[in-house]
Amino acid sequence: MGLASLGFRGGLKGTTAAPAALPTLAKPAKSTVLFFLCGGSSHIDMWDMKPQAPLEYRGEFKPMRTTGDEIVLCEHLPLLAKQAHRFAMVHGVTDGGRATGDHHAGYYYNLTGHAPDPTFKQQGNDRRPYPEDWPYMGSVVAMKRAAHPTLPSLITLPHKPSKLPFTRPGQFAGRIGMEHDPFFLNGNFDEPLKFASPTLSMAGGMSAARMQDRKSLLAAMNEARRELDHEMAIQNYARQQERAFDLLSSSSTANAFDIQSEPQALRERYGQDINGMSLLMARRLVEAGVPFVTVFWKEDERLHNQCKSAGGWDTHGDNFNCLRQHLLPKFDRGFSAFLEDMSSRGLLDETLVLVTSEMGRMPKVGDRRSGGPGGAGRDHWTSCMSVLMAGAGVQGGRVVGETDARAEFPKDRPIYPEDVTRTVYYAMGLENLDAQDRLGRVYNLLEEGRPLVELFG
Repeated sequence: MGLASLGFRGGLKGTTAAPAALPTLAKPAKSTVLFFLCGGSSHIDMWDMKPQAPLEYRGEFKPMRTTGDEIVLCEHLPLLAKQAHRFAMVHGVTDGGRATGDHHAGYYYNLTGHAPDPTFKQQGNDRRPYPEDWPYMGSVVAMKRAAHPTLPSLITLPHKPSKLPFTRPGQFAGRIGMEHDPFFLNGNFDEPLKFASPTLSMAGGMSAARMQDRKSLLAAMNEARRELDHEMAIQNYARQQERAFDLLSSSSTANAFDIQSEPQALRERYGQDINGMSLLMARRLVEAGVPFVTVFWKEDERLHNQCKSAGGWDTHGDNFNCLRQHLLPKFDRGFSAFLEDMSSRGLLDETLVLVTSEMGRMPKVGDRRSGGPGGAGRDHWTSCMSVLMAGAGVQGGRVVGETDARAEFPKDRPIYPEDVTRTVYYAMGLENLDAQDRLGRVYNLLEEGRPLVELFG
């Protein structure tokens, strides 16, 4: 029994009282789009501003009124301010001291809804994804919802966050099996209209006939190895192969990924950079019926020296200029266009949209790693962050949760990443979160957390 429990770190808990029944959504979402601001976006500079706080906390930006009755945004998000009646803000999302302050732990907690286990404290940002990890929420949706007839049920773009060997944990299927891992679409800054996936690419000279021969060979090899101890892993890999072959032979695949067929004016509205085009691709995939789409903000390494980071939202240095000159204008343009486009096509009502990150930023300006107050940076801050939710019955213009006078901690009611994850499952109509391990034992994929039902009408 002791050995068997090793594969369930944190998964076996004592009996607790059954939670009260939740109201049932009349119309569960068909899809979810999760937009992840890689690096740790600054809640206090974007949408949880504290204009009455001392200057060293509130910073340089001024608040702006919006079309949402309760929502106030940063002055550098003017286009998004016009869409605020379509989304809600959740403030005071906190790790409760259960994460490490590192990026890996922040990814894992906010993508799976499970607090990082002790290996994250031991290994920090060297911690690799493990097969026993709790699954990404998108993988759970892909497992629980009916498979798309031609496309993957979970697609991630425009990159797999972090470079090898430091791939961020939390973005994979983990213990529920690699057949529920995402399909990745890769994009780049130089050709933002072109997306490709390693799983959908054929080597030069690979004809349809040769592909079928190769498929037969792979099937024979897998059949011959069924008696080996790692049979389950082979079967999972075989399922991935089968899905890749099906996608390569499907004419609808090319159509769904053909972003260049979109009107020029619409592409310009999104902003023809890699992050804007990734959001446009997400809209196309939702339109094609993909249940879960993840857009990870692609970091621009050219900003490294200025922002003292990988070029994303990890603004350790020159926080205000990095936001004002680079990050906020592109986010404002692309995401406001996405909400506008989704709404005009009638897709927002049936799609949950979530904007989140691995952490917030330290409310007091002056990251010691970039020269203290003179470096004008904000360090990591896991005690408080904000997330945005829209669509699928979420009541726009609302705010749930509140932080203290300096946006350092939740004021009255802490909200945890597991609550946000459970809200996604709730919106998608996933009531049964049971799964089975390799021995057929049933366990729950997320016992903790309660959905934020007050967001919905």
